[in-house]
Amino acid sequence: MDDVPDHIEQTVLGPMTGTGGVRDCLDTALQHGMRACIPPWALPVAADYADVPLTTVIDFPHGQGATDTVCSAAHNAWDDGADELDVVCNVGLLKAGEDETVRNHLSEVVASVPIPVKIIVEAPLLSETELHRVGGLVADAGADYCKTATGFTEGGATVEAVELLSQYRPVKASGGIGSWAEAKAMFDAGADRIGASAGARIVEEWREQRGEG
Repeated sequence: MDDVPDHIEQTVLGPMTGTGGVRDCLDTALQHGMRACIPPWALPVAADYADVPLTTVIDFPHGQGATDTVCSAAHNAWDDGADELDVVCNVGLLKAGEDETVRNHLSEVVASVPIPVKIIVEAPLLSETELHRVGGLVADAGADYCKTATGFTEGGATVEAVELLSQYRPVKASGGIGSWAEAKAMFDAGADRIGASAGARIVEEWREQRGEG
């Protein structure tokens, strides 16, 4: 892969994130040719600060919002300058077997905006059977990607989850990826994107391996 930085989303989503942290994230993304994933409140700040492709999160981190509320948040984020959205799936409803409710909810959210939508499926909380089910639901809803995790539950991206989910939609691997070796394992498993707070390290190690460091 020759354009690794374009497949990395430098991420800052912690509960202590402020304007300074968002600007640092954007500076890092701009310096290394990456994308950025930031909180929704920061979109107006980011749009005026740096020309970086912007992803934001919706119904984060638990995916418990009502459909109308989530659709409104998605539309507002697009209006504020988001290029892509990462929307959290309601894992509780999925695990309860309420697949039709989950599918309908995700379909409405995807239809509410004209930009790519990734669905965060929180793979560390799901069994193999549940991962197959949610992969099918994400595809049925018309979403553009499956994303492995929020990073706010125990566990993160795994090769096994990426391989499975990539059978249904392109995958954004996120959660605990801190080096080029770990990112490469995800790409080799079928991931198309990486979400990480360690994006700079990943890109720098990739460039060093190519003799560009």
